[in-house]
Amino acid sequence: MLPSESPSILRSILKSTFGFDSFRPYQEEVCEAAVSGKDLLLVMPTGAGKSLCYQLPGLARPGTTLVISPLIALMEDQAIRLQKLGLKAERIHAGRDRAASRQVCIDYLSGRLDFLFIAPERLAVPGFIEMLAKRKPSLIAIDEAHCISQWGHDFRPEYRMLGQRLPMLRPAPVIALTATATAKVQDDIVTQLGLGEGLRFIHGFRRSNIGIEVVELNPSERAPAVLELLKNPAHLPAIVYAPTRKEAEDLATQLKKIGPCSAYHAGLTPESRETIQASFLDGKLNMIVATIAFGMGIDKSDVRMVIHTALPASVEGYYQEIGRAGRDGKNSRAVLMHAYVDRRTHEWFHTRDYPEPVTLKRIYAELSQGSALVADPLRARLKIEPDVFEKALMKMRVHGAVTTDMQGDLMRGTNPDWIKSYTSQRDHKLAQLSLIAKYAESSGCRMLHLVNHFGDQTDSAATCGLCDVCAPELSVLQLHREANPQEQKSILRILSVLNHFDTQDGMGTGRLFTEAFAENPRVKRVDPPVERKEYEHLLRGLARAEMITLKEDAFEKDGKCITYQRAALTAAGRKAVKAEQGSITLAFPKKGATPVRKRRKSAKGGGKTKKTSTVKSSFFR
Repeated sequence: MLPSESPSILRSILKSTFGFDSFRPYQEEVCEAAVSGKDLLLVMPTGAGKSLCYQLPGLARPGTTLVISPLIALMEDQAIRLQKLGLKAERIHAGRDRAASRQVCIDYLSGRLDFLFIAPERLAVPGFIEMLAKRKPSLIAIDEAHCISQWGHDFRPEYRMLGQRLPMLRPAPVIALTATATAKVQDDIVTQLGLGEGLRFIHGFRRSNIGIEVVELNPSERAPAVLELLKNPAHLPAIVYAPTRKEAEDLATQLKKIGPCSAYHAGLTPESRETIQASFLDGKLNMIVATIAFGMGIDKSDVRMVIHTALPASVEGYYQEIGRAGRDGKNSRAVLMHAYVDRRTHEWFHTRDYPEPVTLKRIYAELSQGSALVADPLRARLKIEPDVFEKALMKMRVHGAVTTDMQGDLMRGTNPDWIKSYTSQRDHKLAQLSLIAKYAESSGCRMLHLVNHFGDQTDSAATCGLCDVCAPELSVLQLHREANPQEQKSILRILSVLNHFDTQDGMGTGRLFTEAFAENPRVKRVDPPVERKEYEHLLRGLARAEMITLKEDAFEKDGKCITYQRAALTAAGRKAVKAEQGSITLAFPKKGATPVRKRRKSAKGGGKTKKTSTVKSSFFR
């Protein structure tokens, strides 16, 4: 096919096979690039139509499209959908018997398949990739491609090996697809797959129908808040994410008081997970409480609310999970509950999943390249706990420190820099937790923060108008109160100090605290004194009120990069200082309040608030 012919052919197939009159944004240019034989990376959010971007070019190019997919449920769903369109789509995975898989191989070699779905582990089966190479695919699609990257939130060892195996299937073009990849992950995907100068399409991260709400709640307050939210039929269907299996089970039990609900996590049998998932997709369940084991490849269009009952592990994971709301284009809500204690849970998981480098070094020191050691006696000799030993070996295999012989015994791997690779990944995973914590405490538009995080190439950079920062009156959980007199005095003190030390770049927030509230002979002491946590609480509120701006800055000390925040007055902040009417009225959340939506009102008998600089659209967290 000539490249100039592709647009008309693509539009024809789009209508005749898929029944669509037009493309969604960005789809057509991606399809044209794939049809023309170019390698490419597509990063597009969940529900934006990524699947069409390999399915349509796959039909436009003669031959079979090979789709490498990470989950059996995802393969089954995609294959069945294509079959319903009258296409020949098959899959090979551990859930199918040998006879069925053998027939699929025969059909592939005979050229009778339009699409063949496999898991990445299948390419490691002796002889399988050689079978595929006898009749090379016309296009290779790698779904959930972030699993390739050691920087991705779902790093998967067999995906990491794809770059070494794909050359046997060339010259087929490769299209890597994912809903979540930062610039660092994008670079790693391109490198690992050998895409070279392949095109990158980074588009569509803004979800204009999802209003994000972030609320600081203690763990004991979260279950009652979830129950109150989901009593409202307008918030259903809903997905609730819990941090552990036990918490998922406990919360699901409580939610059963108000309607059908099930817990979903990796501790259930595959059959149970499949039944629960099918019930949710079919509408028999309107509520599901899940760990992160749930969701990849789930396509339910009418989810109205996604609730996180604790801080997620990464911004990437959080974005992908809230993207399961509102795929039908109707307004939906994403509610994130968090507190500082959530970080401890993630730090525990991090310690469990990423053992100390010294533990891995001890194992490595016992191994040699010439002879193999049996794992269990080695573990016993080193006196390492079984779980820790198994985690350490898994990481060592991934980073090339360990290899196994035919009996499964251990030998040294071939990567001399494995410890550097491992510690880099370990540190990166911990840094991801800091990023999501900063997101929860951020002061600007929630959606815009996410768009900027992923580096969307075409975004307008406008605020969303739906989140709790842009439109607090739309909040479904956050309750507001007016700042009390002491808080108002502290607010004015912060603004006054910034005004006094008026500099173009603002002032570091640490110095600002010292100048405003610490023991300082130049500044009259505030009574009662303001604690650092309360001060940061006030800063975030002022930033939401657009009286100050907060931006990240950094300096180097002892070879390390130290990050901090700088605060600067805005025009509104200067105006408030000049007014000096005694107080500046802002709104605060009521912590621990019953989560029902209310308008901000003065308490009865509370007297009138002085008419000063009033910011109606902001609140503190």
